[in-house]
Amino acid sequence: MAGAGMAIAVLTSGGDAQGMNAAVRAVTRMGIYVGAKVFLIYEGYEGLVEGGDNIKQATWLSVSNIIQLGGTVIGSARCKAFTTREGRLRAARNLVEHGITNLCVIGGDGSLTGADIFRAEWGGLLDELLRDAGQISEEVAKANGRLNIVGLVGSIDNDFCGTDMTIGTDSALHRIMEVIDAITTTAQSHQRTFVLEVMGRHCGYLALVSGLASGADWLFIPESPPEDGWEDMMCERLGETRSRGSRLNIIIIAEGAIDRNGKPITSNYVKDLVVQRLGFDTRVTVLGHVQRGGTPSAFDRVLSSKMGMEAVMALLEATPDTPACVVSLSGNQSVRLPLMECVQVTKDVQKAMDEKRFDEAIQLRGRSFENNWNIYKMLAHQKPAQEKSPFSLAILNVGAPAAGMNAAVRSAVRISICQGHTVYAVNDGFEGLAKGQIREVGWHDVAGWLGRGGSMLGTKRTLPKTCMEKIVENVRKFNIQALLVIGGFEAYEGVLQLVEARGQYEELCIIMCVIPATISNNVPGTDFSLGSDTAVNAAMESCDRIKQSASGTKRRVFIVETMGGYCGYLSTVTGIAVGADAAYVYEDPFTIHDLKANVEHLTDKMKTDIQRGLVLRNEKCHEHYTTEFLYNLYSSEGKGIFDCRINVLGHLQQGGAPTPFDRNYGTKLGVKAVLWMSEKLQEVYRKGRVFANSADSACVIGLRKKVVAFSPVTELKKVTDFEHRLPQEQWWLNLRLMLKMLANYQISLTEYISGKMEHVTRRTLSIEKGF
Repeated sequence: MAGAGMAIAVLTSGGDAQGMNAAVRAVTRMGIYVGAKVFLIYEGYEGLVEGGDNIKQATWLSVSNIIQLGGTVIGSARCKAFTTREGRLRAARNLVEHGITNLCVIGGDGSLTGADIFRAEWGGLLDELLRDAGQISEEVAKANGRLNIVGLVGSIDNDFCGTDMTIGTDSALHRIMEVIDAITTTAQSHQRTFVLEVMGRHCGYLALVSGLASGADWLFIPESPPEDGWEDMMCERLGETRSRGSRLNIIIIAEGAIDRNGKPITSNYVKDLVVQRLGFDTRVTVLGHVQRGGTPSAFDRVLSSKMGMEAVMALLEATPDTPACVVSLSGNQSVRLPLMECVQVTKDVQKAMDEKRFDEAIQLRGRSFENNWNIYKMLAHQKPAQEKSPFSLAILNVGAPAAGMNAAVRSAVRISICQGHTVYAVNDGFEGLAKGQIREVGWHDVAGWLGRGGSMLGTKRTLPKTCMEKIVENVRKFNIQALLVIGGFEAYEGVLQLVEARGQYEELCIIMCVIPATISNNVPGTDFSLGSDTAVNAAMESCDRIKQSASGTKRRVFIVETMGGYCGYLSTVTGIAVGADAAYVYEDPFTIHDLKANVEHLTDKMKTDIQRGLVLRNEKCHEHYTTEFLYNLYSSEGKGIFDCRINVLGHLQQGGAPTPFDRNYGTKLGVKAVLWMSEKLQEVYRKGRVFANSADSACVIGLRKKVVAFSPVTELKKVTDFEHRLPQEQWWLNLRLMLKMLANYQISLTEYISGKMEHVTRRTLSIEKGF
């Protein structure tokens, strides 16, 4: 009960963003968990100034069943009064009345700057309340002598410097991609051009990532206005793609798009241009507030929960010398950043744009923004290679299908063509390589693949050792010098077998790279595999519906089985995203005593207003405690108190269109893998042939914390549990603590690892930030 005697208030301010409710829930529950009183402030700063019924103490149940709701249930409002000292004086009095000296603000940079001013003035405001009006006593002034502030950035534009992702950005991208996918089908039917306007008055992040994830023909962002004469170039390019047989064009424009002279470029201007010059049937779609709406994505729910818990810890650990901080995401870790440093760099970007220093503005947005922009420019339009390279590269998919595989194949094919390589696509994995199902592919063969789920190349689980001779024969016949294998654990194991056979077959002394793609997220060498984000979202949507059905019938517990083999990633992350009561996984061993405790926990829960339960079980979490066993146990123990139902989610987790994250991640991994392979090929090219047999010539590419890393498969072998097809260490296991705490299991806080305080400077922004 480290927070006993503390009072924390939470408010949402500024524009709403999906995921704010998950953050409010996490702050409230974590606050209560550590023994503090938690107050919800309704209607943002307006509620803080007005006081009265706008400030209410919260209980554990106050924030039940809100994690899946969009917007903010405690309301948000723009507040003129708070910008005046008089307004802030009233706000201070309202806080002091409740003994609140810790404030968690969820909002954009304006809201957070306002909070920092409030904090700086706090001492003076209390003096004024004491001196002029005698509204508070000296004891009260002394007891509430300092105000601690923590900010969480809620903004769909992702325009706050210092954090990889702000709350709401991923969900807004989901809305945009849903619209683009829907528009693509109608545009192809009629051979239309669509001009899509997305939000982003000052920041082009949404436009940029949706352009990258949809393969748009042309893109306008405020940070990089087009060169003079862009009208001719754009029309020429649109005409060219049509003449090559494309039935649609998509142009994405951020609402704040400008030309080199700072003059706005509007969607209607672009439409009229296309109609006048090319005569194409053209339509404008302005997405507007659709992007703010709808249910938050899994990423936003987990991000907000993580940030909310960290915010409470930051308030607990605050000292008089701690600056007001923002809790942000760095890789997959929570970190704390000084609020005003972030605000300063965010203002620097705007200043650079106002002064037409556009290259600098892009750099200040951070390395991943710059990467996205460069990769978009490389892949959007075919540029003839400077010269034909002597290398040929084969690409194949192995294992079960995973969303994002096609995005990786598309970008790998296109970037290889830019490098001048010959590219072969192999159907049906290693089996197809053995049977010679190999064909050369060109730039346009992979058009339209970005948004397609599954695997367009076809995929099989066959491992090379069953057909090694034939594989070697085809590698020789087609003169393949590099192999890009996109797939799950079988892809990694297959490349390992090929490397171990190098002693027997000289043909296998080639460059090999594995892009991990599996919904199980169980490939060593990476924190995230392609497809796992889509699978978590699919499982989450199903669980949301299941919860909804339970809230109608009352007193019902659902036991839901997820896929993932022995790896519990899917059920753990889905569990956090849907607010599950428990998630059983192989990596976190459990006994009959744990099951008994869970049943008792649910029995207690049924006595409250929330009369429903959701328990997730990973398919191979326990040899004997099967889904059927859990159902029987819960049914008999809950007799007369609750009834039970089973749902096996099965293959729906493998299907569906890829999420924006998986499209973007697949695109980037495809590009990075091929650039790495090209470099390696140059290194080992001697006298007209490739000979590679060092450990680092066959690697898994992956994201580790923030950095894209290449890990030799032979090194990864040492840290792999082959029997259970798992890496020996998995970063996401520390998320289990969050799942249990937010479900109200009593766990010691000593296990919680707090985020570190870091600084935001121009130098830190230029460090490779991954994705």
